Parts: sequence; C-alpha cells; structure tokens
Amino acid sequence: MPLDLSTASGLSPEVFGDLDKFSAFIDDRLRGNRYLVGGYAELRAIYASSALFDGSEPRRLHLGVDIWGAVETPVFAPFPGRVHSLAFNEARGDYGATLILVHEGPVAVWHTLYGHLGLSSLAGRTPGDIVAAGDRIASFGAPPENGWWPPHLHFQVILDMEGLVGDYPGVCRASEREYYLENCPDPMPLLGFMRL
Repeated sequence: MPLDLSTASGLSPEVFGDLDKFSAFIDDRLRGNRYLVGGYAELRAIYASSALFDGSEPRRLHLGVDIWGAVETPVFAPFPGRVHSLAFNEARGDYGATLILVHEGPVAVWHTLYGHLGLSSLAGRTPGDIVAAGDRIASFGAPPENGWWPPHLHFQVILDMEGLVGDYPGVCRASEREYYLENCPDPMPLLGFMRL
C-alpha cells in the first residue's frame, strides 16, 4: 500500500516527533496490508523532529524508498554484489544499523544502501563479503537499533559514494535536489514497483 509522508499529506508534525504516536500511525495504516511503500523524492516535514537534519538550510528531500513493516521482516539482496561497508549510525533520526552493497554490471558500478536494520544484520559481515541475488542480507530493526524510527527499510540506489563509508545522505537540501536525484535514481523500478 502506498504511504505519503510528504509535507502535502497534512500530517501533524507532533506525530513525527513522538515515536509512540508515529508508530501508532504506521500500525494503523499497516492493518490489512503487508507493507507500506513510498517516499522517493518526497519533501517531508518529518525530519524537523531530529537535529540531524537541521542547519541554515534544513534537509527535507527523501532520496530512497521506505518499506514499512514488522520488526524482523527479512531483507533480500536484489542483485549479486559484495559488501561495500557497514556501520551503526546510532544518532536519533539516523539510519541505525546500515549495510551498503556494491554491484558491478557490464557497463556500470552502483551501490545499494539498506538503512534502519537490526544490529544482527551487521554481525559477522565484513567489507568484500560476496552476496548472491536472493540472499537474506538483513532484517528490519527495532527503534533502539534503527535510529529510533517505527520499523522499516530505507532502500537507496547510489551511483557515486563520494568516498563515504557506512553512510550516505538519505535526505538532502532543496538546493541540492538536482545533484542528489541524479546520483540516487528512483529505486522503485528495481524493486519491481512502478510509481505508486
């Protein structure tokens, strides 16, 4: 089921700033649905609840797709590749447990980022580990492991990691929109979804 968290959705900012209220909002929308999906290039007020996204020009444009579901929902690699990097980005509002894979095709190299995972998703993994398409690589994390969000996966495609390891912006400033949307193309077609 599609989920709109954009500024146009009319959702109250107080919902986003309170984990219990936000979780209840997501749980209510999940009733009768396996997953809620959406968010690419969505302008969101949700990030105002975390100092991580503030600044002279706050970051509000979402660069990945969010798939909301239950804690421990399994995550499978959509393509063969290898582990690029991993990290526990533990600041409130950040990715929490994060895994980044690198994929090599006949004409291009690209990366996929998996954020808001359970910490067990990182256990025993090291950069360079080989991953086959279809391998279970992770699971949705609980709030203390996932950056204090209701359980979900942030999935993002990144062409150039810009030398970053274990992290890459998942939200950008409006003035950076053109660059980041080019470097982080819409992952929906790769997931088998058309724009919802």
